[in-house]
Amino acid sequence: MLGSDSQHSLDTRRPRRLSRRPRPRGLIAFLGALCAALLATTLLSATASAGTRQAPAEQRKAPAAAAKTTAAGGKTVGYFTNWGVYQRNYHVKNIETSGSADKLTHINYAFGNVQGGKCTVGDSYADYEKTYTAAQSVDGKADTWDQPLRGNFNQLLKLKQKHPDLKVLWSFGGWTWSGGFGEAARNPAAFAESCYNLLNDPRWKGLFDGIDIDWEYPNACGLSCDTSGRNAFANLMKALRAKFGSKLVTAAITADASPGGKLETTDYKTAAQYVDWYLPMTYDYFGAWNAQGPTAPHSPLSSYQGIPKEGFNTQATIAKLKAMGVPSSKLLYGLGFYGRGWSGVTQSAPGGTATGPAPGTYEQGIEDYKVLKTRCPATGKVGGTAYAHCGNQWWSYDTPETIGAKGDWAAQQGLAGAFFWELSGDTANGELIKAIR
Repeated sequence: MLGSDSQHSLDTRRPRRLSRRPRPRGLIAFLGALCAALLATTLLSATASAGTRQAPAEQRKAPAAAAKTTAAGGKTVGYFTNWGVYQRNYHVKNIETSGSADKLTHINYAFGNVQGGKCTVGDSYADYEKTYTAAQSVDGKADTWDQPLRGNFNQLLKLKQKHPDLKVLWSFGGWTWSGGFGEAARNPAAFAESCYNLLNDPRWKGLFDGIDIDWEYPNACGLSCDTSGRNAFANLMKALRAKFGSKLVTAAITADASPGGKLETTDYKTAAQYVDWYLPMTYDYFGAWNAQGPTAPHSPLSSYQGIPKEGFNTQATIAKLKAMGVPSSKLLYGLGFYGRGWSGVTQSAPGGTATGPAPGTYEQGIEDYKVLKTRCPATGKVGGTAYAHCGNQWWSYDTPETIGAKGDWAAQQGLAGAFFWELSGDTANGELIKAIR
């Protein structure tokens, strides 16, 4: 969804308020002394409770002792990056200690590679070889030298043991590794077979509940340009569905709703019948790849006067997908747990000129929310998201307040939930994920 450090981007050059309550439980009482009328009332209540409808198991988390607030439609999907265990020092255990595991319904593990028309491992060391100490481990137990599985995969299995209804999908592609999809599309059945075999490798049996495809972008240009044709994406998703059966099959897709933009280059309507849901990447609409500006929020919910490009906002993206025939129940909306920024900016309001990207910890022009919230606090809002002007820097990012408002809008649209890129950008106590509703 982002480039370089994060690998995954919309980058145009080149994620309702509903408090879900535990299912009502019928009162089982064996109080023989109760009168017949009271017993009848109790039975009626139990009958009504048993009829309460619930989302399928893969769309919800098991009720805990207290009710949990979840995203619109019930899904909260977060990306976990395998390279985050290096410089970022973000590990599976952090998902637990931050409280994020209690909010998540699904984790997308990013990324696997696509090579030679097949799904392949992206980073074997991080994925299943890295040794964890007791202090670093989800369950407080250290890895041993001779155990068959270590790394993130083993830690994710431990996390699933703590949260039995949490689902994990393996994401393939991303900004950097999407170039292999063109070859995969030439033989979709063989590609699907390779992916199925990799996800079901006996070494990590039981870890993956499905696959997420992050093709950036079918029949359009990302880091490279794809010419596989308008039907290639649908054919690929059809083959994956045929192979994976009832397992989850999802896809992160472009959010470019501009006239003649990337959403028009591919048959997303036909492909929608094969996916459980789409993740339109409603962030990275604007950024410092346009080094001189104009400054603009990278994840606006709505258009606003002076927005640099038509169709570059979440409302426009969702509206276009619906108009194309993709049902609301198969659409999540995306959030970025980071900001994008410029340097050399004198104007506080959006639309100012700049001299280049603002400095970032891992890459120029981008910084985690957990850093920006104190380094450059928000000074205003536009288009349903926040921006900040500090010194000569101008940043845009979502805050707990704007994330809550986006969730209210998503509920009105009947969307299936929210997803975000990515877990390590949040605060240590999960400030942003806890604002999703």
